[in-house]
Amino acid sequence: MKEELQDLRENYQKGTLELAEVADQPLDQFKAWFSAYKKTEPKDANAFILATASSEGRVSSRVLLLKGVDKGGFEFYTNYQSHKGQQMAENAWVSLTFFWPELEQQIRVEGKVGKMTEEESEAYFKSRPLGSQIGAWVSPQSTEIASREELEKRQKHYKEKFGNEVPRPPHWGGYRVMPERVEFWQGRPSRLHDRIQYIKKGEQWETVRLAP
Repeated sequence: MKEELQDLRENYQKGTLELAEVADQPLDQFKAWFSAYKKTEPKDANAFILATASSEGRVSSRVLLLKGVDKGGFEFYTNYQSHKGQQMAENAWVSLTFFWPELEQQIRVEGKVGKMTEEESEAYFKSRPLGSQIGAWVSPQSTEIASREELEKRQKHYKEKFGNEVPRPPHWGGYRVMPERVEFWQGRPSRLHDRIQYIKKGEQWETVRLAP
């Protein structure tokens, strides 16, 4: 298998990235790239990898779905009591990674995370499909369970309890990541990729080119 993996190579050549061409603000650049990426009609266009770390520095990562780019940050929703929720409570520094192979692009975000307001979480929860609302009550996320049947019993219980009017669980809501570093990566031939990094300097953003 080692040789098989070592022989997997792509010669990236779909685009370029120049300092003179990027937006002044990283969120504006993200929106421009995301708009172009959506046109390729990928599955789960808003998927990203969230990396968190405990207070001891133990890192874990998982794939989530981005639900907003607003108020200067990147937004997502989850169970506050989940493994990631516990790590974010211990250590607010997180990293987000978006990889879009259709355009040979990657975006890396580093920043601090905080909970969104109750009003913001309520508004989004009400917009979710009924099954997803029930699911937020059903799953004691990241905890050990005896069987799949246990989840199905809990699902039946909450369906009967709430009907079509499901309240938001107190343990579920939104997070917003406020970026301090954002890197845009464009694949180039011979591994000489373009990397443009935004660095937060007070209230301003500085852009620099990084070696590939």
